[in-house]
Amino acid sequence: MNEHEKLTRRQLVGGLGAGLAVAAVSPVLGATDSAVTPNYPAGPVLEDPTTKYPKPPFQEQSQPWPGLVSKMNPRPDHGEKSYKGSGRLMGRKALITGGDSGMGRAAAIAYAREGADVAINYYPTEEPDAKEVVELIRAAGRKAVAIPGDLRDEAFCQKMVQDAVNALGGLDILVNNAGRQQAHQSIMDISSEQFDWTMKTNIYAPFWTIKAALPHLKPGSVIIGTTSEQAYDPTPDLYDYAQTKAATMNYVKSLAKQLGPKGIRVNGVAPGPIWTPLQVSGGASMEKLKNFGSQTVFGRPGQPAELASIYVQLAANDGSFATGAIYGSSGGAGQP
Repeated sequence: MNEHEKLTRRQLVGGLGAGLAVAAVSPVLGATDSAVTPNYPAGPVLEDPTTKYPKPPFQEQSQPWPGLVSKMNPRPDHGEKSYKGSGRLMGRKALITGGDSGMGRAAAIAYAREGADVAINYYPTEEPDAKEVVELIRAAGRKAVAIPGDLRDEAFCQKMVQDAVNALGGLDILVNNAGRQQAHQSIMDISSEQFDWTMKTNIYAPFWTIKAALPHLKPGSVIIGTTSEQAYDPTPDLYDYAQTKAATMNYVKSLAKQLGPKGIRVNGVAPGPIWTPLQVSGGASMEKLKNFGSQTVFGRPGQPAELASIYVQLAANDGSFATGAIYGSSGGAGQP
């Protein structure tokens, strides 16, 4: 074959290849233009975090422990109107302690809108808030299970898990979120009974709950603990609470190593100052409450809705390499 024939043959093959490529790609491009391209807004949607939510000073207010969302002013945002799911947790089954308010409520709403069935635990006096969450979960088309009870009771923790498994048909997401926080200016003001209450709620309850849940958790399941910036930068008025949050951070890291080989991930979320009933039911002094969140770089406290996506990410399959991690959201105060 002479050089002229080689060139002609090369041109022919190249031309055919290019033609086939155009033929193969053109329909795809056409489909993208007409059927696949989302209807995005014309410009970027930006929200200024410094003005997105209320800033202090807040009005003086107090409630009996554990407090109700419905009686707070301003009322916290848990994503009731703003969170939009995309099917990231479709078919999953979650149990969330403290699911009536705060980060637990935000996680429950987000999980349901991402396609999960959700059981929430709460203290019996929080029934009004819990009813709202149950309605929101059902409005998302998912199964909602309400399990009121006192987490300081080991037998109840075991029953809670079994009730959730029975009602949901299984369990693959466990969020240990419930917590007790009471401010005291001095260690001398904390009675042994109060200290025990905080330890039982924040440390013993997750221990009992995880033990009861583990036999039901298959590879791919997740455990999420709610810790706090108090774990690594404690304030002087939260002596006992801060200890429990440090312990939470530690059990997350320890348990992640223990359960990783079994395919179960364990992570934590460390909020900073978040506007929840904890603050108005004894978790902060009145002076601290009035200026709550003013020390953050945004000059305001965070809202539970601003952490919802973190709980989703830690539960979702596409976060499968994250374990033993603490995800902070503290308004610029640093990380664990």
